[in-house]
Parts: sequence; C-alpha cells; structure tokens
Amino acid sequence: MQRCPWCEGFELYRHYHDTEWGVPLRDDRALFELINLEGAQAGLSWSTVLKKRETYRTAFDQFDPEKIARYDAHKVAELLANPGIVRNRLKVAATISNAQAYLALQASGQSFGHFVWEFVDGQPLQHQRHSLSEVPAQTPQSDAMSKALRKAGFKFVGSTICYAFMQASGMVNDHLVSCHRHEPLSA
Repeated sequence: MQRCPWCEGFELYRHYHDTEWGVPLRDDRALFELINLEGAQAGLSWSTVLKKRETYRTAFDQFDPEKIARYDAHKVAELLANPGIVRNRLKVAATISNAQAYLALQASGQSFGHFVWEFVDGQPLQHQRHSLSEVPAQTPQSDAMSKALRKAGFKFVGSTICYAFMQASGMVNDHLVSCHRHEPLSA
C-alpha cells in the first residue's frame, strides 16, 4: 500500500495519515482542537505534537472552549509545568485567546466550522499532486483564512499553520495521487 512519503517513520504517523489526515472534519470542537494543535506545532514537527495529543486533550479539558477561556494564572502555571505538552508561554496564551475568540464567533451567530470552511466554499479542494515538492506551504485561501482568524482574535494562525490545518481537516486533498488515500477522499 502506497502512502504519502511524509508519514513514514512510526506507526502513530501512519495511522494518523490513513485515518484522519485529509478527511473532511466539520465538528466545531474538533476543528478548534486541531487549529490549536497546529499552532502548538509551529517550529516543531507534527509528530512531536501528535505524540502529545492525548496529554494535550487532558491538560486542556478536552479542548472545551468555555473552560479554556476562563483559565487563570494558576492554570497557566500548571500547563507550563506539564512535560506532556509544548511548554511555550505564548502558545499556551494563544490557546486561551483562541478559546475566547471562538466563543465570540459563536456569540455572533457563527459556527467555527462554517467560518473556516467558507475559505474553500464549503467543499474540499481536490488537488492532483504527484510529489511533495508540488505541495505549497501556503495558498491564497490560507492567506485569507489567516487574516480573518487574526482579525477575529485568534493567535498562532499564520498562513502556513492555516494551510496545514486545511490539509489535516480535509479542506484540501493533498494526498499524492499515488497514495491509497487520494482517491477515496476525491469523491
């Protein structure tokens, strides 16, 4: 079975590639988790964050935005002492800001899922890439998403992070055409 070459290395990566990466995700809370994990990954490898994902879920109250938005200095100190997450003060603060921005979006009548999927007109963009060198780090859609998320109060949502988020959440199909996952996700 042929896979995208980036997922080789360890079983957790292959499982993530085969079952999650590129599968259209529309659940608000799952998308909220993913945008925060993508932000936590900035400057690191995705495998680092993927290995820590379960600890992240526990440490950040299953990514419940209402709970995270109320985190205080004591909770931040607890998070920064947790070796199971990326202990970066700015990234932890960004997750709290993102929870507040997420709740503000909801209060304005918008779902987070609808907000982010609008950058691809609600449907996954289907690409026909033959090699990893054809996959961009960012696109006009990720540029627009980044700008809109920052305007809404989100942090650690640069265009490259947004494009990785779009790939992971299935907004774009960037599985290589030779990958066994490309065709099933092309429908």
